[in-house]
Amino acid sequence: MSPTHSSLPFNKPVSLKQLDTGKPQYVTSQLLAQQVAYLFSDKIFTYSPDTFNLDVALQQWNSEDQQNTFGFVPSVQAMQTRLGAGSAALGYIFSSDFDMNKRHVPQSIIASSGSLLALRGMLDELSLLHQLTNPFTAHVAAVEYVASQGLVADYLKPMQIADELGLGLVASISAQDAQHMALYATALGSVLPTLHVYDGISGQDTVEAKGILGKSNLNKAYGYLLDVIEKNNLAKADYEQKAIVTLQGLNKVLKTKYEPFEYTGHAQAERVFVTFGSREAAITKQIVANLSKNGAKVGVVNVRVYRPFIEDKFLETLPKSTQSIEVLGQVDDEVLVQDSDFHSTLYQDVLAASFTSDLTVNDLKYPKHQAWGDAEYVKLVEVISGSPDHELTPNEGVLQASIWTLDNSPVGKTDTDIFTYLTKFKGGRVHIRNTHDNLVQGGVSRTDIAIGFGKADEITGPFAANIAYVGSEKILSEVDVLQSVRAGGTVILSLAGVKDEDLEKKLPEVVRNTIRSKNLRLIVLDSADAAISGDANIETSIVHETIQDILVSSHKSTADAELRGGLRLVAVAEDWEIVSEDTKKISLRSALKQTSFAPYEQVADDTSSLLEDWIKAAQGIVFKEVYDTKVSLHPEAGVKTSVVTVKEHRRLTPMSYERNVFHIEFDLGDSGLTYAIGEALGIHAENDPTEIQEFIKWYGLNPDEIVQVPSKEDHSILENRTVYQALIQSVDIFGRPPKRFYEALADYATNEDDQKNLLTLSTPMGATEFKRRAEVDTITFADILAEFPSAHPEFQDLIRIVSPLKRREYSIASSQHVTPTSVALLIVTVNWNDPKGRDRFGLATRFLNNLRVGTPVTVSVKPSVMKLPTSTTAPILMAGLGTGLAPFRAFVQERAYQKQVLKQPIGAVLLYLGSRHQREEYLYGEEWEAYQAAGIITLIGKAFSRDQPQKIYIQDRMRESLEEIRQSYLRDDGSFYLCGPTWPVPDVTEVLEQAVVEESKSKGVKKVDSRREIETLKEAGRFVLEVY
Repeated sequence: MSPTHSSLPFNKPVSLKQLDTGKPQYVTSQLLAQQVAYLFSDKIFTYSPDTFNLDVALQQWNSEDQQNTFGFVPSVQAMQTRLGAGSAALGYIFSSDFDMNKRHVPQSIIASSGSLLALRGMLDELSLLHQLTNPFTAHVAAVEYVASQGLVADYLKPMQIADELGLGLVASISAQDAQHMALYATALGSVLPTLHVYDGISGQDTVEAKGILGKSNLNKAYGYLLDVIEKNNLAKADYEQKAIVTLQGLNKVLKTKYEPFEYTGHAQAERVFVTFGSREAAITKQIVANLSKNGAKVGVVNVRVYRPFIEDKFLETLPKSTQSIEVLGQVDDEVLVQDSDFHSTLYQDVLAASFTSDLTVNDLKYPKHQAWGDAEYVKLVEVISGSPDHELTPNEGVLQASIWTLDNSPVGKTDTDIFTYLTKFKGGRVHIRNTHDNLVQGGVSRTDIAIGFGKADEITGPFAANIAYVGSEKILSEVDVLQSVRAGGTVILSLAGVKDEDLEKKLPEVVRNTIRSKNLRLIVLDSADAAISGDANIETSIVHETIQDILVSSHKSTADAELRGGLRLVAVAEDWEIVSEDTKKISLRSALKQTSFAPYEQVADDTSSLLEDWIKAAQGIVFKEVYDTKVSLHPEAGVKTSVVTVKEHRRLTPMSYERNVFHIEFDLGDSGLTYAIGEALGIHAENDPTEIQEFIKWYGLNPDEIVQVPSKEDHSILENRTVYQALIQSVDIFGRPPKRFYEALADYATNEDDQKNLLTLSTPMGATEFKRRAEVDTITFADILAEFPSAHPEFQDLIRIVSPLKRREYSIASSQHVTPTSVALLIVTVNWNDPKGRDRFGLATRFLNNLRVGTPVTVSVKPSVMKLPTSTTAPILMAGLGTGLAPFRAFVQERAYQKQVLKQPIGAVLLYLGSRHQREEYLYGEEWEAYQAAGIITLIGKAFSRDQPQKIYIQDRMRESLEEIRQSYLRDDGSFYLCGPTWPVPDVTEVLEQAVVEESKSKGVKKVDSRREIETLKEAGRFVLEVY
């Protein structure tokens, strides 16, 4: 897939000459940051994930041999983001053959905020030695990908790195700011290594900016700033003076009014908000400006220069009437938002600056994944205004269209056609923002196109849309699309072949209610209409022309144009305003999550399975050369697999005890399998043969029929199995079905009620029932097929929509140095009774428990984060609950091998273990005590929670040995590992934080951020969690 260049205006390449016209033009923040970096750098090191496109313009200009302001073509080096990622940059700057004639030319980095931790070592070196090196600037897009949240605008890492390393940190809000602040940071970088940060998400919005500086004007301004720095001898000034005087010089040469802290709002404001960032700062400024015009005594201070934080300047910026300061402070996640003892970094700086005043300072924390979309905008208005029940309202002088499409829709791929058309509006300025959520309905995109007139030429949004196009009713079932449409606005809904009388069945009740209550005009686009005849190009043209017509009529206050062919206006029934109690409980997603900068490019699914008789499979086996047949072990697994045999199966808990915990060991034989300390063994478990035979009989299948399934690795390669073999080894027919299975199965239902119920369970309206089925009833795929008998796909279709069996991974409980021909696991059987009284089992643990000595098993090895320190003398502290002790058995065996066989010195080994009862669950207890007697284990902290009246947990045993932890973990640079369930993580972390605090106090340090210290240890690989 070739990435769309989302960081460029209209997704199209821009030459340096195009930015040299001096006229208003369409740009992105990322484009202008790259322009400044290119023009004022000797070498640019870029750290950009492929889809972020942070350096696409740089690469283009470099390939065209475009010269910088110093008269040569700068080098652009695309680097990988990994530990020690900055080594290449340091090596270049400090190399013995470095061209000293270029020592005055800046070196630059283009990176995402997610890359900064990997660059920390390099930034630290440059900060310490900046007087001996080239000027240095890093242009940082505040963006990283968080698995559970998608793309987030992360300002925390730049703030943390700048604070810890003594770097300058400046922020831009808009695209024009991005060019000016990039120039300011580059000049300041000659006397103070500086980070310039901008929003990496909204920084890809295409906007019109006036007064964009070209190459010659930028060069003049840069030269002027260097003169200011030299004349004021800023090389020897303190950080604050460097930042202030250079900013004053920027204002003078560009005729701007930038300040370290910039105030907007009422002249006698009593509540003042403080922001740092791009989108949140722009939105807060807009809200405050609107409210203060109506007399609200509120204001906002945007922090332009965050490091150094110039406290006197901050206090001078506040109106004398200020009574309270409300800090909008970004924190890592929702947990920290709720933690009253934790404060944002911005709050701590503001509190320190206001310490001697009578001002009240409050920390309004928000998680870094907060998207600042429609719902968040409304909540912020309510917070700032102090009054509830606000709605997204039209902004005077702004027109907006929102286009919601599935990612495979042609309509969503040509939104720039509308954008280009709207730029022709006289006096109007256009702003386009794309949001792509690849996890909803296989990929949904939202494009917001806004055009501002008159005073509304700076569009920050979000605003209520005049018109919304919705390309599929499926989107309406998951996302509250209509909240972003203004009252009296228009909704175009694409529905093929649906008559007006059937429309009510297609639209969820909550959607019908919103259409009626907001008095929305509903237009249906019928792609099956003769005017369209299923032609995607005609449909796209009709949608775009209609959006243009409606925006034109809204702007000119004229009557709506006549609807084009394929469109019809729907009369909204009065009873749509009635909403049931069940519907009132439904909570649709308020917005999409930005998971990508590009639509999900769906590859044609050619995974249809073919049922064949045994003859064709036999021909492939007999005539291998003709049919290009290959025999492979678990080809569907996608990983290297091996066959091992059961060597030992030993139950560790008494037969009378409710929990079956057992040790199982496999003989590697001639498999060639190798494994490292801390790695996991993947078990390719099989379904129970008896249950599969029962399912085959019930479903009416021929177990010996051959099924051909395209390989996951290469769809042109077919894998042959019998129906029985496929169900035993490949299809998770007794697993838990996700929502998409209900939706897919509905297509096969011949009964209308079955189809309706299946579809409901796949939407937010069925969320409560789906959760009950999954978590209480523990429903399986087979159960669903039995419940909805009219939905009976053919087997070749069934195996497409049922999830495949996945390998289950377990931490290896042995060291191959100690047991070179075997591998061990520690397993607890998972079993329960469902509400119907049926016995339920975990697939893999039941499979393993039923294995007998000599049985062959297919396995694979997976790397893990659980690795021993490279130095044998580094202490290790281990905390394991139940079967979480498995990797620590391997750790201790390895330490014993190092001491007793290799004769190497080893560091302290502290083991904390927890279970319910010592008599029943002291797993490997005799081994631990033998290792302690041999001088391998230094301390065993045993926590058997139910062996005494008061419950004792591993965190209690850790707290009892806090001095040993301080010595081993902090003074001797040890590593801490926790393996097992997630619940003890906060308590164990709290003990380690306590150790950090007490150790700091013993060294005379009065104040220490223990949370940050633990985070630093995590980043260094010295605080490792493997929890489930």
